[in-house]
Amino acid sequence: CLTLQLACCCGTAACALCCKCCPKIKQSTSTRFMYALYFILVTIICCVMMSTTVANEMKTHIPFYKQMCKGIQAGEMCEKLVGYTAVYKVCFGMACFFFLFFLFTIKINNSKSCRAYIHNGFWLIKLIVLAAMCSGAFFIPDQDTFLNAWRYVGATGGFLFIAIQLILLVEFAHKWNKNWTAGANHKQMWNGLLALVTLILYSIAVAALVLMALFYTRSEGCTYNKVLIGVNGGLCLFVSLVAISPCVQNRQPHSGLLQSGVISCYVMYLTFSALSSKPPETILDENNRNITICVPEFSQGLHRDENLVTGLGTTILFGCILYSCLTSTTRSSSEALRGIYATAETEVARCCFCCVPDGDADAEEHVEKRGGQTVVYDEKKGTVYSYAYFHFVFFLASLYVMMTVTHWFHYESAQIEKFFTGTWSIFWIKMVSCWVCVGLYLWTLTAPLCCPTREFSV
Repeated sequence: CLTLQLACCCGTAACALCCKCCPKIKQSTSTRFMYALYFILVTIICCVMMSTTVANEMKTHIPFYKQMCKGIQAGEMCEKLVGYTAVYKVCFGMACFFFLFFLFTIKINNSKSCRAYIHNGFWLIKLIVLAAMCSGAFFIPDQDTFLNAWRYVGATGGFLFIAIQLILLVEFAHKWNKNWTAGANHKQMWNGLLALVTLILYSIAVAALVLMALFYTRSEGCTYNKVLIGVNGGLCLFVSLVAISPCVQNRQPHSGLLQSGVISCYVMYLTFSALSSKPPETILDENNRNITICVPEFSQGLHRDENLVTGLGTTILFGCILYSCLTSTTRSSSEALRGIYATAETEVARCCFCCVPDGDADAEEHVEKRGGQTVVYDEKKGTVYSYAYFHFVFFLASLYVMMTVTHWFHYESAQIEKFFTGTWSIFWIKMVSCWVCVGLYLWTLTAPLCCPTREFSV
């Protein structure tokens, strides 16, 4: 077992993540899990750096805190290790780590190559390299110029990460409908499932629209909320009508209300999230007191224990980011971004069509037991996922985390304790993401009409 641990940390062996009582794990899964673990570790450090509560507790409870800060040249009270500038530097190191691996793993198709061995092993060495890159960013000369330039790089990468997620969401909606429609050609049960799921999706979207109109608007004021709820509700109705229009149906028979139902639900979610992130509006009541309007009354009580809300909300948010990273790095996702889709003849209808693991055909070919958790070498015949694309997505996710933790363009007043305090930059980013998602879906519907000589496949 000790030999296995040493090989996992310092050699080319795949990582057995737990003891032998745990179920077997695929080599491709353990590798992605380890990189995700590094990502989580740096993300937690960034959250700690943005926390004034943690900084104050360290000043209070760590003996010789001032002397220690001076000893490591972090400022008189370690001010260089906290705040948005520190997060920018740490995320710069993490982004460089994943970008270098992106360049290093380009065009790896054989898991037995030297570069593939480095990608799948040497975990302790890679952890040291990651720590060195994050630490080295604090010694970059001309910090002001670096931070100003890196801020724009981070914003660009963050927007690109959002765009990839939106593209894959639209692709997921088309793939879902295409898969179940293929099943309807053989069994009427799939037609019933299509109708049921579509009805549920539209019911959720309509209920969300009504609830937002009730809780986020009032008879006087709330103009922004009224306009945006009306516009986004109208967009959902518009894309639904376009999806079932005869001209679209003639060119794309697989287009239907299921896809527009998925997009409508996501648009409603983004609208709700944007309205929750908008700075609160205040007016004077009859007693000349400031009161908050255009937000649900019950939401004000939810923020009484700010530390609990912030901790739970931050955990959920970054769990979603990590899930987006892992689901975006499968081979099917990378192929979808390049316009490669399964043909209709190869579609096999299934309820869990999106959860079919890659590489099942040879997953059982090579199993090794070394005293710990059993590792299944599922990449014996070839790579299960694109190594380079995997690292590129985590590179973009590093930039997205950097911008999210530092409140995007409100970085100077950013604190993790105020993570859910509304800002206009976060509000508009979510609203623009909502409209981009609708635009992408509309393009997939109208592209065959605009360019009739080209082949489009969804």
